[in-house]
Amino acid sequence: MAPPSADHRHATRVTASHVTAGFVAVLVGYTSSAAIIFQAAAAAGATPAQIGGWLSALGLAMGVTSIGLSLRYRQPILTAWSTPGAALLAVSLPDLPLSEAIGIFVFSAVLILICGITGWFARLMQIIPQSIAAAMLAGVLLRFGLDAFGSLNGDFVLVSSMFLTYLAAKRWQPRYAIVLVLMAGLGVAGVLGEIDTRQAQLIVSVPHWIWPTFSLSSLIGVGIPLFVVTMASQNAPGVATLRAAGYDTPISPLMIWTGLATLLLAPFGAFSVCLAAITAAICMGPDVDPDADRRYPAAICAGGFYLLAGLFGGSIGTLFDALPQSLVLAVAGLALLSTIGGSLHRALLEPHQREPALITFLVTGSGVTLFGVGAAFWGLVAGMLALLVAPKSRPA
Repeated sequence: MAPPSADHRHATRVTASHVTAGFVAVLVGYTSSAAIIFQAAAAAGATPAQIGGWLSALGLAMGVTSIGLSLRYRQPILTAWSTPGAALLAVSLPDLPLSEAIGIFVFSAVLILICGITGWFARLMQIIPQSIAAAMLAGVLLRFGLDAFGSLNGDFVLVSSMFLTYLAAKRWQPRYAIVLVLMAGLGVAGVLGEIDTRQAQLIVSVPHWIWPTFSLSSLIGVGIPLFVVTMASQNAPGVATLRAAGYDTPISPLMIWTGLATLLLAPFGAFSVCLAAITAAICMGPDVDPDADRRYPAAICAGGFYLLAGLFGGSIGTLFDALPQSLVLAVAGLALLSTIGGSLHRALLEPHQREPALITFLVTGSGVTLFGVGAAFWGLVAGMLALLVAPKSRPA
């Protein structure tokens, strides 16, 4: 995709759909995995104040990188923490001192920085065809679409009202469909008494510096797996999401900046800052703006919400617990419908790549985890193997 002209960039303005997409992306990111961050920090022996500091440092890192990179490239570049990485830490840190955990974060950040400086990761991503990348993205997002409609079982009135609002909005106000869905969901949930703010508290968190210490056994046993999981389960799908949406952002600078942000804030608990995939897709769909060159303000808005979330890191869990889970699932799934459909279309477009792309989609959508590495990576592996052995296309 050619970079937008200077006149085009200056004409771009923030709209309600940008703000809503940014808010939904952050909402989905935090509600889907903030609890895992709490578990990982607690496993490392962090105090409640330090856990709030971890979330504050992560919010700051993700906010600054999302805003800075989106402004720099005029493309919707959203960063996130590594949820698989957090899950890995939650089961790997209980027997380690907190200072060694910080050392692991620093070590992993240095490895990511090296990947960016050398360009190794960018060269690897150039090998993957767009059909395989799009199929992987569709597989990653499949769970969100299924969960949105699966939540009808537990909260039929709320979710069905949101779905009907979505259908009506797509007919008459497609650009503001998700805005209206979110408003309808909050209204119906409020009427039904499903929004519970009794336990919510606003607490301003201050990150706590912890000097890192290094142990060869912990760096090999936890640091290298954290690096591999972050690159395979987060950065690879993140790049695929950008490519599947038609954006040509250079990959190595993204690795350098996310690695550098992690390195600088690791002593405060920012264990991983990487490219987002699922939440980034929310900011890249046609519902945000029909013109792909005008979607990047959504990622900038998400960065602003990240900064707010970082400021109140200690109270994030209680605030998001106030919303019914079915509302979050429905908003996420409906917001991603266009992206899922577009990804499937691109994945199955080339006849000779159709079966490898389908294999990629099914393996990724299965959610299989092998050796601590998530399904997105194994979907890529399976699809690329299928593509290698598939018969070459023949002229008609």
